[in-house]
Amino acid sequence: MSADTSSRRPLASRGSAFARKAVALLLKTSVTPNQISVASVAIAALGAAALAAAPRWPALFLLAALAVQLRLVCNLLDGMVAVEGGRGTPVGALYNEVPDRVADTLFLVAWGWAAGIPSLGWAAALAAALTAYLRVLGGALGQKQDFRGPMAKQHRMALLTATCVVSLVEHLALGSGWALQAGLWIVALGSLATCVTRTRAIADRIG
Repeated sequence: MSADTSSRRPLASRGSAFARKAVALLLKTSVTPNQISVASVAIAALGAAALAAAPRWPALFLLAALAVQLRLVCNLLDGMVAVEGGRGTPVGALYNEVPDRVADTLFLVAWGWAAGIPSLGWAAALAAALTAYLRVLGGALGQKQDFRGPMAKQHRMALLTATCVVSLVEHLALGSGWALQAGLWIVALGSLATCVTRTRAIADRIG
C-alpha cells in the first residue's frame, strides 16, 4: 500500500490499542504492507472454502467468520504499516485495491454456493465491485473518495460474520439455511443501493 491518505477509508479502529501494538510489532519485522494485503487474499480463500462447505459441516461457519475478521485486520494493518510506519510503496495503491476486490469476490461467491443460490453470489460480487469502482471513479474525477453505504465493505463483512454465527445455530437447530439466503439478498440489494447513492453523490458534486 502507498503512503497516500487521500483514498484511505476512515476507521476508528486505527486508534485502538490492539492496532497500535500490532503495527509496532510488525515494524520490528521486514513485513511490508503489500505482503499483508496479499495475505488477506489467502485468508479470504480459506474462509471462502470454509463457508462453501459449512452447510455440510456447520462448525466451519465459525472458521469462515474468523477468516472474515482476520481479512479485515489485514486491511487495517496494511494501511497503518504503510502510512504510520512509513513503508508505503509506489505500487501500493494497486495492492490496496486489487486484493480487496479478490477477497470480496471469494467471500460473496462462496456465500452464494453455501446459500444454494450461486447466481446471487456472483451478482452480489459484481455489485460490490461496482461500489468500489464508483468510489475510485469519484477520486479519478478529482473528488474525495466516497465510502458511504448503505452496504460498503465493512457493512458487507459485518453482515457476513453475523450471518455465519446465526447460520451455525440455525443449521444445528433446524437444519435449514434461511439466514444465508436472507443475508445474501441484503448484501446484493444493499450494494446496488450503495451504487445509486455514490453515483448521485458524484453527480451532485459535479453539478
